[in-house]
Amino acid sequence: MQPCELSLAAAADAIRARQLSPVELADSVLERIAQMEPHLQAYVSVTAEHTRRAARAAERDIAAGRHRGPLHGIPMGLKDLIDVSGAATSASSRVRADHRAQADSTVAARLSAAGAVLVGKTHTHEFAYGLTTPQTHNAWDPDRVAGGSSGGSAVAVAAGMATFALGTDTGGSIRVPAALNGVVGLKPTYGLVPRHGVTSLSWSLDHVGPITRTVEDAALVLTALAGHDHRDPASLATPATDYRPAAGTDVTGLRVGVPRAYYFDHIDPEAEAAVRRAIGQLRAMGARLVEVEIPMTRYIQATQWGLMVPEATAYHEGTLRTVPELYQADVRVLLEAGELMPAGDYLRAQRSRTLMRQEWARMLQEVDVIAAPTVPATAVKAGQETITWADGTVEGVSDAYVRLSSPANITGIPSLSVPVGHDTAGLPIGMQLLGRPLGESVLLRVGHAYEQTQPARELAHAA
Repeated sequence: MQPCELSLAAAADAIRARQLSPVELADSVLERIAQMEPHLQAYVSVTAEHTRRAARAAERDIAAGRHRGPLHGIPMGLKDLIDVSGAATSASSRVRADHRAQADSTVAARLSAAGAVLVGKTHTHEFAYGLTTPQTHNAWDPDRVAGGSSGGSAVAVAAGMATFALGTDTGGSIRVPAALNGVVGLKPTYGLVPRHGVTSLSWSLDHVGPITRTVEDAALVLTALAGHDHRDPASLATPATDYRPAAGTDVTGLRVGVPRAYYFDHIDPEAEAAVRRAIGQLRAMGARLVEVEIPMTRYIQATQWGLMVPEATAYHEGTLRTVPELYQADVRVLLEAGELMPAGDYLRAQRSRTLMRQEWARMLQEVDVIAAPTVPATAVKAGQETITWADGTVEGVSDAYVRLSSPANITGIPSLSVPVGHDTAGLPIGMQLLGRPLGESVLLRVGHAYEQTQPARELAHAA
């Protein structure tokens, strides 16, 4: 096994035991990038010189007894919305072609303090306003979409071009590409991870979180990221927490909510079967399955778009009026649509969100977690615009991908996407676990326990 194939936890253990050096790990990841990046295009930029320099510094510190913890010497990718001092933050857009960050974002600073080694900035759907990341190719089939908007981060991790990466999630943009590329994606509770220094799409829906090879890896990264920052008005004052699941964790007696409808409506049969098998595995491990009724389902899509569209347009108001031609057509249309949305519609979406949060809180009093599909279909072909379901219903690809993930953004609850197999075409399928606010430890416990019953996952082998 090459070092780039190791999970974060395995690499950290090997580094701590002096069986692997950060330099060896960085070189392996950079070699993998040289091999795979021409086919997958996960990165906006690769900082090879900086990566090797930082890896050598990590190796010296560790040899001198200054080991900072499990992220020390671990190669990471950062979505190109996340500021790193002196580096470009382009948001994968011509609008930001000349933009350079003046300071680190909070999350970049925290990861740097933990000793993580930056490999490069990963592609996003332009300004995170989309679910496909069109410039990046799926790690399992380059003819298919990577998912978005954190497509570059998910593909980099899935292909071994980063040991972990950060993404952002406004309507599913961590979990959707994680599911489509067969890796783990965690959208934390709203406000748990600060967003200072991260380009916004929709301030009341935006989250920052990890994309990793395993659930344990996600817990290690979240431990480094979480915590209050006064520069983010939504940041929560939470105590420091070690999110790493305990050894021997099980789910005996845990109440797992299984939606009667909505999450299993208009879904690919293979995706449904894989998720239901995974839920059955949780039951076999001792969990108790409880049917739940998802509240206010007819308002979910309208609330998501009613909040996101005007907030995104407000953020881009200046450049939309001065350099509209620099935006990609799909993003420009959405931004211009936001200028036409009445204030009353935005206020109605806010009221709907308040009611939805209340109803979800009531539902989550009856169960410990909810288990459901992350997305209703696997990765579609690049350029495909619609999905036709068995009953003849035609749905836009972006609407389909956001449909099952957006409730967690509207309500602000945590959601974890875990791989649960592949379809007959070899494309990954994901199951998401949803929990109560600040219930990350429970989600990670369940995801980790499930993961331990499954065969070790291999790197994607596209191209």
